[in-house]
Amino acid sequence: MNKKPLILVTNDDGIVAPGIKALVEIVKEFGEVVVLAPDSPQSGKGHAITLNQPLRMKKVDIFDDVESYECDGTPADCVKLAKNVLLRDRTIDLCVSGINHGSNASINILYSGTMSAAMEASLENIDSVGFSLLDFAFEADFSGAQKVARSIIGNILKEGLRGTKLLNVNIPKLPVEEIKGIKICTQASGMWIEDFQKGEDPRGEEYYWLSGKFIVDEEHKDTDIYWLNQGYASVVPSQHDLTHYKSIAGLGYLEYL
Repeated sequence: MNKKPLILVTNDDGIVAPGIKALVEIVKEFGEVVVLAPDSPQSGKGHAITLNQPLRMKKVDIFDDVESYECDGTPADCVKLAKNVLLRDRTIDLCVSGINHGSNASINILYSGTMSAAMEASLENIDSVGFSLLDFAFEADFSGAQKVARSIIGNILKEGLRGTKLLNVNIPKLPVEEIKGIKICTQASGMWIEDFQKGEDPRGEEYYWLSGKFIVDEEHKDTDIYWLNQGYASVVPSQHDLTHYKSIAGLGYLEYL
């Protein structure tokens, strides 16, 4: 009898977010599921980990028959706890993070708690996927994202990941029947044009609230942003090695003292 794969589920929107519920519904079809997710929203925390205070993990009954825990740390903390404490004597076959409320395409991967959780698992040599839906609404329709996740997870468990341990998957905000397919592509080049809105709290103290708009390089076609705009889900094979290899030879002049 074949052993069921062990699948770890986490996110950055918090354990009660609709997106993680939608993801749990899918992964239950493929294996044994364990959920360990933050007890509160952790969006934009990136790969932060907790060093100066203890972490607390508590078992919760949220997903019916699925073993689930909440943690007062970051998404990366959750994966570390799962690997080294909760599931320390077991092999995690796949880690899935999300489904995030909002895009993690292009450079947003650098800020994303969703993708940092998946990346933390990939550092532990675990096949990992972060799923994001381009809809920030709490009441977002996750049916299209679930269809994409079901296809990708099924294929990974059947074939394995080839040449990477980490995928960044984004799904357009479209009815399920209007999603045209899935495209393997590159990360778009873009940047945030940031604006800090100044205000004053009831005590008369100044504060600044970050806002802005995202600008993307439209010249390059085979990117996540391009295919999302065409109605496809994008899949970017990602990594944690940030070396800019093409620059090494040209920077040789810095080696002279």
